[in-house]
Amino acid sequence: MSTYNPPLKDTGFVLDQLVGFDSLCESLDLQEANMELVNVVVEEAGKLAADVLAPLNSVGDQNGATVSEGAVTETAGFADAYQQYVENGWATLTGPEEFGGQALPNVLGTAVNELWHSANMGFGLCPLLSQGAVEALIAHGSDELKTQYLPQLISGEWTGTMNLTEPNAGSDLAAVSAKAMPDGDTYKISGQKIFITWGDHQMASNIVHLVLARLPDAPAGVKGISLFIVPKYLLDEQGQPGALNDVSCVSLEHKLGIHGSPTCVMSFGDNGGATGYLIGEPNKGLSYMFTMMNHARQSVGLQGLSISERAYQQALEYSQERLQGSNPDGSKIAIINHPDVRRMLMAMKSGNEAMRALALSAAADIDRTHHGDAESKTRVELYTPIVKGWMTELAQEITSLNIQVHGGMGFIEETGAAQHYRDARILPIYEGTTGIQALDLIGRKTLFDKGAALAQLQTDIRSTVELLTSSSTAELQELGVQLNQSLNAATAASNYILENAPSDKQLMGAVSFDNLMMMGYLVGGWLLAQSALKADQLKAEDNAYGEAFLSAKIATSAFFADHYLPRVDQHSATIRTGLGKTFSIDIEQL
Repeated sequence: MSTYNPPLKDTGFVLDQLVGFDSLCESLDLQEANMELVNVVVEEAGKLAADVLAPLNSVGDQNGATVSEGAVTETAGFADAYQQYVENGWATLTGPEEFGGQALPNVLGTAVNELWHSANMGFGLCPLLSQGAVEALIAHGSDELKTQYLPQLISGEWTGTMNLTEPNAGSDLAAVSAKAMPDGDTYKISGQKIFITWGDHQMASNIVHLVLARLPDAPAGVKGISLFIVPKYLLDEQGQPGALNDVSCVSLEHKLGIHGSPTCVMSFGDNGGATGYLIGEPNKGLSYMFTMMNHARQSVGLQGLSISERAYQQALEYSQERLQGSNPDGSKIAIINHPDVRRMLMAMKSGNEAMRALALSAAADIDRTHHGDAESKTRVELYTPIVKGWMTELAQEITSLNIQVHGGMGFIEETGAAQHYRDARILPIYEGTTGIQALDLIGRKTLFDKGAALAQLQTDIRSTVELLTSSSTAELQELGVQLNQSLNAATAASNYILENAPSDKQLMGAVSFDNLMMMGYLVGGWLLAQSALKADQLKAEDNAYGEAFLSAKIATSAFFADHYLPRVDQHSATIRTGLGKTFSIDIEQL
């Protein structure tokens, strides 16, 4: 089992040099938030992640949660870790001050969340869902519901969940059949939900379930879904958890990975109906839930980075310890010196740094959006499916490379490499599969506005190309040529889609995956190219990063351009075939 070392320097570099954290905080009127605070916060979070959460990662994998008589008991040690998380104020980091939060930028919360999920993804899923519930309540809850539930959710005293999926309604939420019957000022909720992450546990004094259900007179389909708060414990007159509500965990799913995170089958209303409280207006629950979903999708993309970073660190450590082959003098050679192993490590490192740049850039745009920046809102909409889809798909490759670096030992559970690979496999599936993200990107984010948001992104990338090609540094000039070639290939593919999709009804679905992956590699390469420019500038100045880090940043960006950017051309070429042969044979021939 490997140790976990939080990537503090690269996180600080991205926040400072790419995001422009100080200027961001000035625009948000956060006078006391600056890079000095960032460094302290991230360093302290790293201590909890490395010292408390990381040692529990394999424990949760080997000894997952259990359920008995409708109640879930989490992995031993998780409750103590969660209390440390709460007592040190980590749950309050980005919450609004009026409900007990610290009101720090979302991008800082994202940087910290990377550390939780790298250290222990099963554990990190619990506060992730709570953060989503907070977002939904802030946006759509009544003043009364906010007062009753937000302070405890933001403090971490209570946790939150998201209850969408049912046995016969996966991603098709139009098929949701859970019922909500009016009962005075409240509602009686009945039905079953599946795949509910941290649906029950004993780490918090209450669990606030956000549940999609239908009112008796609701129209069919997605237009007839309402959103309800259904607490595990009903609140007494003092606003404290009192009587147990009619909600329980029927069973736990036996999963490929994330064993430390209980995935529950939840039953509502077995004994007359669980008491629920309507959020917002009737029949608008799906749009309300998507407030939570979009937050969750970026968070899941971040998990792709997190698990990949943990896998990279394990591979790097093993490659320096494993001896194979001999020097002429008979001394043994660590496998990190073998070209193929070094290739895999550089693929992991450069992929992670590209994902970190994208995740934090997208998170900063969310901060700007919350303060009325229309251009940032458009960029967030464009980024979200790329963050969720591309980053979780790339995580499959990077965690697999970790196993490959380990060789045969990677296939043995005791090394821990397999856990990261298994844990990563859920990421392209939940909170909207890669296919759903790909359709979102090509449909609502490209065709819907006739490519306007995409064109602005292309313009921004073109500006970076001009800076690179005009640089006096040969390595940056070459990077500019490579990025320009990839941009031209991606632009050709996007133009093909815009021209042909309106008349070819199968085209959008057939090429959407390639389009998503193409855009991921392009944006990742672009952000790393910006990083290389910043690093090159800093080398000529007094800086806090050091020559070794800055030189490595430029080299890593160049490796990404050599190794990953050619995939933009490949995906572009595939898109421009139209993939018409997707339906060239009958179902019986498949």
